[in-house]
Amino acid sequence: MKMAKFRQVHTSFWQDSFVLDLTPEEKYFYLYLMTNSKTTQCGIYELPIRVIEMETGYNRETCQKLLDRFIEYGKVLYSQTNKEIMIVNWFKYNLIKSSKVIACINKELKEVKTKEFLQELYGMDTVSEIRNTLSIDHGEEEQEKEEEQEKEEEQEEKEEREEEKEIPYREIVSYLNVKTSSAYKPATKKTQSLIKARFNEGFTLDDFKKVIDNKVAEWLNDSKMSQYLRPETLFGTKFESYLNQKGASTNGTAKNAQGPNIDLPF
Repeated sequence: MKMAKFRQVHTSFWQDSFVLDLTPEEKYFYLYLMTNSKTTQCGIYELPIRVIEMETGYNRETCQKLLDRFIEYGKVLYSQTNKEIMIVNWFKYNLIKSSKVIACINKELKEVKTKEFLQELYGMDTVSEIRNTLSIDHGEEEQEKEEEQEKEEEQEEKEEREEEKEIPYREIVSYLNVKTSSAYKPATKKTQSLIKARFNEGFTLDDFKKVIDNKVAEWLNDSKMSQYLRPETLFGTKFESYLNQKGASTNGTAKNAQGPNIDLPF
């Protein structure tokens, strides 16, 4: 948010040796760059060419020509990528050292996309009086973000390792593989999510082994049902009913000829 709806131009502007040598058109354009609707307290702001066209009344070719001219003069910097402009001598004519203005400048600087402009600004003599009060990122902020992200990733990995120690994924899946002569992988995300969900509900390693034993006894030698001796079925939402089922067959045939109530994949 801008602190004011107006911009001040110091009277010494007109006696500046550079300004004195400008053409009337260039003086108008230079004043426009310092007073247009997009200007900020920090002198760096977004200014697309189309906005210059609309506000000055010049066509695109003239706007680009004048902008290029002031870039050559060393009075402005312009980022085609971010459509941002920097008025090089902004603080020469617009330096106000009040705490409110400094706070506004620092807020605006955080929104600047073209980081090269910030480095340029920090090295200028015109900001020497307020340099220590400016919040300009010299790469520390980005580095801090990267370090913070690395810490978060390390923490997530640590939590995953701790969780793996607490939840015996490998032991459960290995038990299933032995009982069914299968080769399911304990690291599969889907399998782990099912096992974790059941552990979060309070079930234990022994409960998993019992479910596996119950369903192996019932389905292993059943050509139709043996395909469901898999993590997604055994460890799914009907885990508790499998755990508490009574009278599981020990001869490999399902007691219900119509097929048990299981989590079918359809």
